[in-house]
Amino acid sequence: MIKTDTLIIGAGPVGLFCVHQLGIIGLKCEVVDNLDKIGGQCIELYPDKPIYDIPAVPECTGENLTNNLIKQIEPFKPNFYLGERVENIEKVEKKWIVKTNKGTEFEVASIIIAAGVGSFEPRRFSTKEIEKYEGKQILYSIKDKTVFKNKTVVIFGGGDSALDWAIELSNTSKVILVHRRDDFRGMQASIDKAKQLKEEGKIEIYTKYQLDSVKGQEKIESINIKHDDETIKEIKTDYVLGFFGLIMQLGPIAEWGLNLDKKTIPVNTESFETNKEGIFAIGDICSYPGKLKLILSGFHEGALAARGSFKYARPDEKLRFEFTTTSKAAQERLGVKK
Repeated sequence: MIKTDTLIIGAGPVGLFCVHQLGIIGLKCEVVDNLDKIGGQCIELYPDKPIYDIPAVPECTGENLTNNLIKQIEPFKPNFYLGERVENIEKVEKKWIVKTNKGTEFEVASIIIAAGVGSFEPRRFSTKEIEKYEGKQILYSIKDKTVFKNKTVVIFGGGDSALDWAIELSNTSKVILVHRRDDFRGMQASIDKAKQLKEEGKIEIYTKYQLDSVKGQEKIESINIKHDDETIKEIKTDYVLGFFGLIMQLGPIAEWGLNLDKKTIPVNTESFETNKEGIFAIGDICSYPGKLKLILSGFHEGALAARGSFKYARPDEKLRFEFTTTSKAAQERLGVKK
């Protein structure tokens, strides 16, 4: 059994920053994530997509952000248990016993749930007989945009992801954007940009169409899209991308006795503790009045949850707030050399 101060469930940006906040106040932690890689949704869904609302960072990608957070927590040497899902938690005296689906067991003073929106998977095309192409030429996320260079790409969807990638890939690929409605759901600036690119001949846009069938043997040769009026249009393409949002599943979290509200976990905003003593929730999975689902909000939540965890790990000590610029203890933990 692995004994430590805190277990963080979720290795996305908010969970990673929480490792840092625990570390500077002297707490050790382990991190479990159901995904097979560090970075959460930033890595799984948009590693190359620009992010513009990280303080003091005008622009970065999900991959950049993840790599910098990993570098930031290196002094604390956290262990990551990837591809594992927490199945059971049990309170034994003043400790939590946590077990994963792979049999890993932890004994911890507190648990911080930074699991985003729980387990998630993309909504898929309902078209029959496309399974053999999925993960190859039919994709629901982009991990390396360079594979589409000088290729024809058909993008399905009407939200921000579809619009953003249509705009981004139009620089190097032939892009065809298909949406089942006339109106797009994304930000107006992205909608306007896509329409501008259409006028410039850099993007083709077809609305009130949906995927009808796929043609090809080992590889896709073409697809048929069907209009609401039943007319069919054939498009030759190399790749098909579907951006229809995510299917959210809380999984075992729903069975832990937390006071769930519409698949989120209500918390108090003093420490982001849930209705269970010693269990905290941060990031997209937590809810409270005025909640904003932003990464920067999650960072704030992680900082307070880390300090809320201190009383469970060090019940006989008093945590004194100090800035890292003046705290010798924090600087020593960070490996700062004077």
